[in-house]
Amino acid sequence: MSDQIKHECGIAFIRLLKPLSYYQQKYGTALYGLNKLYLLMEKQHNRGQDGAGIATIKLDMKPGSRYISRYRSMASNAVADIFEYVQNKFVDIQENTPELMQDTEWLKNNVSFIGEVLMGHLRYGTHGKNSIENCHPFLRQNNWMTRNLVIAGNFNMTNVDELLEQLYELGQHPKEKADTVTVLEKIGHFLDDENQELFDQYKKEGHDNVAITHKISDNLDIANILRRSAKTWDGGYSICGMVGNGDSFIMRDPAGIRPAYYYYDDEIVVAASERPALQTAFNIQFKDVKEIDPGHALIIKKNGEVSMEQFREPTERLSCSFERIYFSKGSDVEIYRERKQLGRLLSDKILKAVNYDLKNTVFSFIPNTAEVAFFGMVDGVQRYVRNHQKETLLHKKEQLSDEQLDELLSLAPRVEKLAVKDVKLRTFITQDADRSEMVAHVYDTTYGIINNHQDTLVALDDSIVRGTTLKQSIIKIVDRLHPKKIIIVSSAPQIRYPDCYGIDMSRMGQFVAFDAAIQLLTERGMWQVIEDVYTKCKASLLLPKEEIVNHVKEIYKPFTPEEISAKIAQIITPKGTVAEVEVIYQSLENLHEACPKNKGDWYFSGNYPTPGGNKVVNKAFVNWKEGNNQRAY
Repeated sequence: MSDQIKHECGIAFIRLLKPLSYYQQKYGTALYGLNKLYLLMEKQHNRGQDGAGIATIKLDMKPGSRYISRYRSMASNAVADIFEYVQNKFVDIQENTPELMQDTEWLKNNVSFIGEVLMGHLRYGTHGKNSIENCHPFLRQNNWMTRNLVIAGNFNMTNVDELLEQLYELGQHPKEKADTVTVLEKIGHFLDDENQELFDQYKKEGHDNVAITHKISDNLDIANILRRSAKTWDGGYSICGMVGNGDSFIMRDPAGIRPAYYYYDDEIVVAASERPALQTAFNIQFKDVKEIDPGHALIIKKNGEVSMEQFREPTERLSCSFERIYFSKGSDVEIYRERKQLGRLLSDKILKAVNYDLKNTVFSFIPNTAEVAFFGMVDGVQRYVRNHQKETLLHKKEQLSDEQLDELLSLAPRVEKLAVKDVKLRTFITQDADRSEMVAHVYDTTYGIINNHQDTLVALDDSIVRGTTLKQSIIKIVDRLHPKKIIIVSSAPQIRYPDCYGIDMSRMGQFVAFDAAIQLLTERGMWQVIEDVYTKCKASLLLPKEEIVNHVKEIYKPFTPEEISAKIAQIITPKGTVAEVEVIYQSLENLHEACPKNKGDWYFSGNYPTPGGNKVVNKAFVNWKEGNNQRAY
């Protein structure tokens, strides 16, 4: 994506099912769990660079012994910083008493972070302050082991106000208005409830308090706690949780919006936001990694029992298609194939746009994340070439001269790498004029490849959000190559609506497609459409979220996708550009064909998977119309 947006988060979870001595003997280290947690987090580094955190729980510790450890970092390389902090705890031992590194019982009793339940989190802040307090995992502490709770997640809730009100009604007073706090406190409340109900039950049966503590630990109903907690949640989420006694869970929203994968055998239970991270860290085959079912939680009891329990009725599966287009690593074999197909499905549109003139067309891609889709696009063009050669040879071979035959057989797409991001360049100058000049040089280019005023340049991007980088940098740079025409191709459809489930796209005014539609309405004297939509959106905010519909769709309704694309081309073309600029977008139909299992497309279609999404989009439009730059949820 040429326009950088923050997105998602990454979770990592490990439960060691054997005693620590088992891993020492089999793998040669008592730090097996920590080493694997580090790998899981590093292999998901793409999912968060604003901060990171880990937490561990030790099982069956004696009273008075510390059994929960947590450390969070906002360093520029937060994962490395965290594990350097942990590793430093072993430096003196390794230097002075190395034999103790083999004594797992001593390590567990004397060194923090040596535990059987481990959790990691990588953070991309979608909103709010970027401080250590915003970094997961979050901890809710209590002197009762079974009332301690640690959570980390990849989630956004659209109905934070409603959830806060429910906490007030329960008698709580949360310290801030944030979905992380409301989720932690909601689960914590029902964890407390479960503890109290079990305590009262066992007290009536005549057990003493020490015995009751153990019986509560054995019989906590985690699935019931999650059912009661998540009853009114509206959002997308993958949430990992650990109770102080060692019970743990990974839960996924009913529409499967946010991703969550897991694997377990007799040694370990592991979960992560991305499948390749699990495959790499544990050398697991693709077929052995499973998805957590939407509306379900993978629950691991302290005794090692593993189950998949439903906590909410699953809805239509609408998993985030942006995961497939851009966010997740392309090393997942399914995602790799889908991205290639996204590019392949664009080839017909592109060939028509260049009038099938491959001799005078150069194909390239802009950010590295578009490379796999680019391979697919080239495959599609090559398929056309093969068919063209076949048809010509079958029906016109007698009419071809040797020179024409040579030209036919040498026909192939001209593939070049023209735009390269200069990662060392920093736009540190603060004055607007100077800064704009610096931004224009964030990308570098390869000179001498384009035939002046003769070649068309086709550049593939995986998605276009704001179009800012295209306008301020990329088009300016490649126009210096003097192409006749520049065609910017997006492997994703037009981004028209805000996201409210974990991606930093919450404001209407940041979308170039929205800007294009507003400009078209203005140019055609259709301002009344904007006023009518504003009135409807404003009125809808007084309704229960279940009754709200997406009125912003009416902004786009008067125009074809091609009309909006043409206006976008005008918007992103900088002054002074000599080449003609055209923009081609993926269609929704092709998106669903390429990514059949992940049909969540609300940012393209406006069809939100939860009622809260419709409220958010209408609120975002009201904010835009009123000049309010706040997020809409």
